[in-house]
Amino acid sequence: MKTTPTAPDGTAERVGMVAGPGRWAWLAAGIWLFYLSQPLQSVAEKRSGVVQVVGFLTIILFAASYLAFFGVLRRSAQAGTLPRWQRFGYLALMLALCLLMIPTAGQTGLTGLVYISAVGMMLLEIPASIIFVLALLAGAEISMRVVPGWTDDGSYGFAIFLGALAVFGMRRAIQRSIELNAARQDMAELAVQEERNRFARDLHDILGHSLTVITVKAELAGKLIEANPGRAAAEVADVESLARAALADVRAAVAGYRELSLAGELVSARAALQAAAIKADLPTTVDEVPEENRELFAWVVREGVTNVVRHSGAKRCTIRIAAAQIEVLDDGKGPTPGGSASGHGLIGLRERADAADASLQVGQNAGGGFRLAVKARAVRMEP
Repeated sequence: MKTTPTAPDGTAERVGMVAGPGRWAWLAAGIWLFYLSQPLQSVAEKRSGVVQVVGFLTIILFAASYLAFFGVLRRSAQAGTLPRWQRFGYLALMLALCLLMIPTAGQTGLTGLVYISAVGMMLLEIPASIIFVLALLAGAEISMRVVPGWTDDGSYGFAIFLGALAVFGMRRAIQRSIELNAARQDMAELAVQEERNRFARDLHDILGHSLTVITVKAELAGKLIEANPGRAAAEVADVESLARAALADVRAAVAGYRELSLAGELVSARAALQAAAIKADLPTTVDEVPEENRELFAWVVREGVTNVVRHSGAKRCTIRIAAAQIEVLDDGKGPTPGGSASGHGLIGLRERADAADASLQVGQNAGGGFRLAVKARAVRMEP
């Protein structure tokens, strides 16, 4: 992706050089050379011989320098910068050609100042360009008053002002477009990062629970393999089933449509707790939980039971469910600073709760042990 080049002095307000004109921009700019017909007509009517040829040549060189300016802008945009001395040098060249037009074209040679003001507004930083245009405007107004034979009709000063103002407006519009594109790029990058975080959170929650249960059941099967081969075989079969289910969950998460079932998570939680020799006090129905809260509560059950099996050292786990609240309680060692209360799983669960406009509470159980609770937003009662 292309990046926006910056000026040598650190500014990014060089509209022409920042945006880079199109390949055929010089054609659009060439339309405005129509106004050079005034000095051409003046040279043709008032001069002759070598002086007339010099006058025509000067005007043609001035027009060529104006058109070449857009080629300079295009090359500078591709290169990334245009040194300051080149910018001032180019303006000085155009100004010199304009001054050479005046001896042959007379007062109409001041038309070149309009083109120079437009080029200066594109080449220079805004403060410098404003000063430059004001200097051109003052020079035109003063010269029309002090040069014998010239008339002060105000047209040249007004044209210089309007030309600079038009380019200034175009410059600001291009700059806003650049800033908007940059903002859109930042938003796209943030969206990608958010999606990565979501997937990492889902993957942690899925595999953390499944692998914990698989580990517990595998350890239990290892202990029972001699004492109770039949029970050990059943546990190994459960391990295989859990591994397949975890693989299916990962595939579903990758596909982006994975949803949890609260009833299914309670069944899985009971099996995990029994495998870890933890007494399970779980609800047998979820009918009182509204549909909009069930997926969030299912994640609470999954994360809470995973932490009980993995970290708590508990002998009993209790899950209480109401319409707008769920609690996972155990009688283990309780939360420890920097421990499970601040793990990745709970961080992900807190993000899910925030997204559902719910509140998450983590702390000490009243009877000792660990307490994980989520309170959802108020449930709307049907009339």
